[in-house]
Amino acid sequence: MAVVKGILTALLVIVELFLIAVVLLQSGRKAGLSGAIAGGAETFFGKNKARSFEGKLHRLTKISAVLFIVIAMVLAILE
Repeated sequence: MAVVKGILTALLVIVELFLIAVVLLQSGRKAGLSGAIAGGAETFFGKNKARSFEGKLHRLTKISAVLFIVIAMVLAILE
């Protein structure tokens, strides 16, 4: 059981470092004055957000956050 806990702990550290890196790579969501008054305009990048670099970072953030929570819960149950 100690080996499983050690592997899960190492995996948790890797996932949390990856999660920190992915979150730091994302840009802020500042729309500026024009975005606050008129709303954001639909652009090519807005319509195809899932295919852009920002969309991929957003998806990787979700996946790594879920992995972090699941691994942390499994480690808590094993304690």
